[in-house]
Amino acid sequence: MFDKQQRKLKRSARLISVLSKYGFRDLISRMGKKPEIISDEIISKGTVYERIRLVLEELGPTFVKLGQTFSNREDLLPPDLIHELQKLQDRVEVVDMDVEEILENEFNISVKEHFAEIISKPLATASIAQVYKATLISGEDVILKIKKPDVLSIIEDDLLLIKDLVKLISAYSEIASKLNLKQAIATFEKSLLEEVSLVNERNNIKQFSLNFKNNKETYVPVVYDEFSNNNVLCMEFIDGIKVTDRTGLLKYNIDPIKISEIGLRLFVSQILDYGFFHADPHAGNILVKKDGKVVFIDFGAVGKIQPNDKEILESLIVAFVAKNSNKIVRSLKKMAVSYEIPDERKFENDVEEVLNFVHSSSLKDIDPHIIINKMKDVLKDNQLYMPDYFYLLFKGIGLIEGVGRTINPDLDIVKSLHPYTKKILTRKISPKKLLKNGMDKIINFTDNVDEIPKELRSVLQKLDDNKFTISSEIKNIEKTNQLIRSSIVNLILAMVLGANIVATAIVFVSESGPRIGEMSLVAVLGSVFSVVLVVILLLRITRR
Repeated sequence: MFDKQQRKLKRSARLISVLSKYGFRDLISRMGKKPEIISDEIISKGTVYERIRLVLEELGPTFVKLGQTFSNREDLLPPDLIHELQKLQDRVEVVDMDVEEILENEFNISVKEHFAEIISKPLATASIAQVYKATLISGEDVILKIKKPDVLSIIEDDLLLIKDLVKLISAYSEIASKLNLKQAIATFEKSLLEEVSLVNERNNIKQFSLNFKNNKETYVPVVYDEFSNNNVLCMEFIDGIKVTDRTGLLKYNIDPIKISEIGLRLFVSQILDYGFFHADPHAGNILVKKDGKVVFIDFGAVGKIQPNDKEILESLIVAFVAKNSNKIVRSLKKMAVSYEIPDERKFENDVEEVLNFVHSSSLKDIDPHIIINKMKDVLKDNQLYMPDYFYLLFKGIGLIEGVGRTINPDLDIVKSLHPYTKKILTRKISPKKLLKNGMDKIINFTDNVDEIPKELRSVLQKLDDNKFTISSEIKNIEKTNQLIRSSIVNLILAMVLGANIVATAIVFVSESGPRIGEMSLVAVLGSVFSVVLVVILLLRITRR
């Protein structure tokens, strides 16, 4: 505990010095810090937003990642600050590591018994880890991703400082206090700690491998569990071509246009088929094998969509392709974490304007970044706060589309969505989906019936036992009895409807019995009967 406090004090002193250097002494005074620890050097050139960027760069990797994360949050920050944050670049120094010693300590092994060679110079270096190339005794080339020493403790200390800064800024800025920065920082913390965990990255790789095990257009690197833990990740080395290297692709007779379409198709599949997608698909994280298979690497950051949100997202995409602005509005409101729309009519008009822009232009001439920014403006202007994965989607789509257009200027992202809209619509009207929806409605209906007030059920029980007595005037008793009887009849009808839906679904897939074309005659009659029951139920509920 004492060591942790010492580290925090040291980082606090560093923070105050850097803030002072870039002219933020007013903020420091509000922190209640003494002037003797403030830097004498002051850099006052540039706008306040430029100096904020410089502060983040000088404070190091955690703060740079913070700025990079918020560079995609137009709903929270002003455009000029967003523009500066988008300039942030990782300035990462190489750390000397004794790879053999680390492996022996982490896995209690003799390196020479398992590795034929380990190249001491890092293949790549990042803020969290460094990557080395090695060869196993068995001959396979692998990479070793090794976490930098003390990186977790540094990140934890920085996160504590960031939280303190957010409290301070929120307390002294009315605008900041309304932006829910606390929740945004909590999300950033969760994402960063997941990225630091190499066990989490290993699990992500395995999940991707499971999702795409039958896909012939992509390849997922093999993980070597025996040399992997929370500090080391050992995985297959991919001898691939950078996805934007047209010359390299053509050298192996690989069509760049085809690769651009495959890459986009794979990313859309990650989102719509599995709700589990690569959160940083830039050109450096996508390789192409010599057999033409596309390989995504670096699975430290992924986006995850819950099943309910995935269904809403599917409806949103179908509505977008169908130019249905009303359904887009409903889907966005369902998906939002919270919203305070000042003017519903203006919101609908804003969405309609984006749709008109998209569908009145030549799709190959549209920059998706413009569409994304227009949608972000709509969300911001109408005060819709979306879940975190939504912003990761915006970022991912922008990156993957940018990669694709580098090698295929005519890449059409909207066109790639059309096969999925057909798949979504087919799935929505499938017997399995209809059966699930029918059962859900029955369960909801019975739950509602079960929530009839206890007093009303008590009255019903006493009526049934002939023990009901009236000690005072009760108004509308006949109306109450009618309501009870109506609810019971509706429940019976719903149960019959549910049973009929189940039976119809079973017969639907059966190959026996008389048929009308390719469909079972019994299934058709069952479907008609279901429709009749639904109409009766709706009429009864409406009349009640």
